[in-house]
Amino acid sequence: MKLFIVESPAKAKTINTYLGKEFVVVATMGHIKDLPRKEMGIDFSTLEPRYVFLPGKKKIATKIVEISKKAEEIFLASDKDREGEIISYHVKELVWKYNKNVKRVEFGEITKNVILEAIKSPRDININLVNAQKTRRMLDRLVGYIVSPILSKSLGRELKKRLALSAGRVQSPALRILCDRELEIKNFVPTLYYDVFILCQKEGKSFRLKLTNQQVHGKVVYFSSENRIDENKLKEIKEKVKLSEIYVRDVKIQKDRIIPLPPFKTSTLQQDASTKLGFSPNKTMAIAQELYEGMNVDGEFVGLITYMRTDSVRISEYALNKVRDFIKERIGEEYLSQNPRVYENKGTSQDAHECIRPTDVYRVPAMLRGKIPEDHYKLYDLIWRRFVACQMKDAVLLVTDVLASDGIYNFTARTKTILEKNFMNFYPHSVPDDVFLPKLEKNEKLDVLKLEYEKKFTQPPPRYTEATLIKKLEEEGIGRPSTYATIISTLLERKYVEKKAKSLVPTELGFKVYEFLKKTYPDVVDLKFTSYMESLLDDIESGKIRDWKNVLLEMVKKVIPSFVPKS
Repeated sequence: MKLFIVESPAKAKTINTYLGKEFVVVATMGHIKDLPRKEMGIDFSTLEPRYVFLPGKKKIATKIVEISKKAEEIFLASDKDREGEIISYHVKELVWKYNKNVKRVEFGEITKNVILEAIKSPRDININLVNAQKTRRMLDRLVGYIVSPILSKSLGRELKKRLALSAGRVQSPALRILCDRELEIKNFVPTLYYDVFILCQKEGKSFRLKLTNQQVHGKVVYFSSENRIDENKLKEIKEKVKLSEIYVRDVKIQKDRIIPLPPFKTSTLQQDASTKLGFSPNKTMAIAQELYEGMNVDGEFVGLITYMRTDSVRISEYALNKVRDFIKERIGEEYLSQNPRVYENKGTSQDAHECIRPTDVYRVPAMLRGKIPEDHYKLYDLIWRRFVACQMKDAVLLVTDVLASDGIYNFTARTKTILEKNFMNFYPHSVPDDVFLPKLEKNEKLDVLKLEYEKKFTQPPPRYTEATLIKKLEEEGIGRPSTYATIISTLLERKYVEKKAKSLVPTELGFKVYEFLKKTYPDVVDLKFTSYMESLLDDIESGKIRDWKNVLLEMVKKVIPSFVPKS
């Protein structure tokens, strides 16, 4: 008998169907150990965490020990990230006294072939991943347990009520982003400006060209957000433009291409599911977790997508060949990109996992409709379409640019027409609306009916939505794929932020928390410092930094200058 240990019952149920009777598959139900809930849980003499069994986990721990005593081999198969590694590490600690034939296996999708291959290629516990998780967990605990009580006491005194507030290493910088944006909006002073056009006609049809620049002393001066047309400029234009002397100076007709987007990673999946499906990040990740761990399809438990917490857009060679075969066979070779499209990860990506993709591209969404819940179907459909589209031909556009001028004022118009949709048949992509332009020739005199102008006011920057906040956090290097959804849900649960329509708006309490932290613990809300901390954790994970305890002390002393470890 062999023991195969995973985190979740759903994953256990799916894998159990693949492994046969010689295996017993057991789920830990997540972490079995963590820092104690009512005390710091850090031994400052050794800088080691004091992990304890989580409430209700002793029963499952006892079960694992009893089975391990009889097992020939034990396979630890939790997720291949920091959290998964620490789960396997704690299980290994638990059974090591009774059975030393313990192996770590990892996989990015729950399919029979991948699971069987993983068993053939076991490895040891990756201590770098374990140390990165320890550092992250203790850093979060120290920031939370030291700063949060002071925050609660200070604001409670100010507001004359008892408060249980929290600060967090990634939660607080996210709050800063939202508060800073709200202050920008509040302090924004709108400026009046004008967009200027000429209304023309040809063969009974009217069309417009926009004033974009002018000649000033032999130089081209562009109108832009830094150089807008104000009242005085409009008056000058109305007086000086020669409407009867505007000729077509140039007509350019060329083809343009739109390249399909890469397959999903965690952040882009959350963003697209928010904008296209209206799913919150938490909902997206909960559904993706179930699609990954396995769902009952026609009486069989099947893992439908690859691992959903990833910052990578890499596609395995096997999956790349499969999707290209699928396009060739099912859609048509004329839609297949000429060469395999390989997407590169940004420098911050750890590339530990593949992109998020269907485990079997031949399992088209229509095969699942009515067999899995509707929201699960919608998310699978989104993932499947994005993956297929990434290996299809570019969309082809016909772009026509027209430049007309009276010698001083230059007017332009552009129209785009889709010639070949290609990948856009599978995955929509925004294209500017078609603007009507008649066929125009160079040096042709335009029949200008009149000068038109539209009165406008500059707009404040938009509030963040869940999707745009995730994008901002990723750009700033704050948090990682596994934390984006939690960051937002924590801010909402703490009532530091509320949702208005789709926007995230800081509450009065949120502003007070931010102002207190900015004044008292500025590094807690410093975006660059938070990003630096994330990069150090990544360096511990990759093995570039071995002395993780020194990193922990450095970070804590920087965030909390008054901190003195007590043994």
